[in-house]
Amino acid sequence: SGLHRVPRSEVTLLAPVTEPSKVICVGLNYRDHCAEQGAAVPREPIIFSKFPSAIAGPFDDIEHPAESAEVDWEAELAFIIGRKGRHIPEAAAMEHVAGYTVANDVSARDWQKRNGRQWLLSKTFDTFCPLGPALVTRDEVADVHNLRIRCHVNGELVQSSNTRELVFGVPQLVAWVSRFVTLLPGDVILTGTPPGVGVFRKPPVFLKRGDVVQCDIEGLGTIRNRVV
Repeated sequence: SGLHRVPRSEVTLLAPVTEPSKVICVGLNYRDHCAEQGAAVPREPIIFSKFPSAIAGPFDDIEHPAESAEVDWEAELAFIIGRKGRHIPEAAAMEHVAGYTVANDVSARDWQKRNGRQWLLSKTFDTFCPLGPALVTRDEVADVHNLRIRCHVNGELVQSSNTRELVFGVPQLVAWVSRFVTLLPGDVILTGTPPGVGVFRKPPVFLKRGDVVQCDIEGLGTIRNRVV
C-alpha cells in the first residue's frame, strides 16, 4: 500500500546477524590470492575466528585501533547457518545454509606477525567485521560460486575477482567445519578474500583514518565503511 514505508534516510541498517555463537573465517581460500603471495593452494581449509564483538553494521565506522599501524581490507563472501548440525555430509550441506551477505575481514597485519603468529588478535578488534547490507536467502542466489566480488578504497578499485576462484566452496566448508564444532543457526562463516589486499601491494598500503572502504558482491549488495 505504501502507507507503512520508512524513508531510508531515517533508519540505520544494522548487521543482519549481530550475536552469533561463532564467527568462523577461512584463510588462503582464493586461488588468485594464493598466487598473489606465492603461496601453495591449501589441501584443506585453513580455519581461524573472530569474536562476535567484532561485528559492525554495513555502514558503520571501522575503528582504527591505536595498537596497529597496518590495518588492511579483505572483501569476502559470508554465509549464515540456518540449521543446527554436526558432521554434516557435503551433499546435505546447503540445507544448513540460510543465506549470504557481504563482509569485510578487516585485519591488523602487524598483529598477524606477532603473538606467536596466531591470527586471532589481528582479526578481532571491535568493528573489524562489517556485515550486510542484508541476508540474501539461498533461494535468491542462482550460483553462489559464480559472483563478482570487489573492493574499493577511496573510490579506487583494489580487489576484483569472482567466487569461482574459491578453493573450498560453501558445501565443503560446512562439511569441514562441522567435523570439529556444532554449527548453530546464526553462525557466520567468512569464506576468504581475493587478491588485492594492501599488505601485498608494492609498496604495501594500509588504511588510515578518513579512508572509505566499499565492498560489494554481485547480487548481495554493498557495504561502505569509513575508518575513524
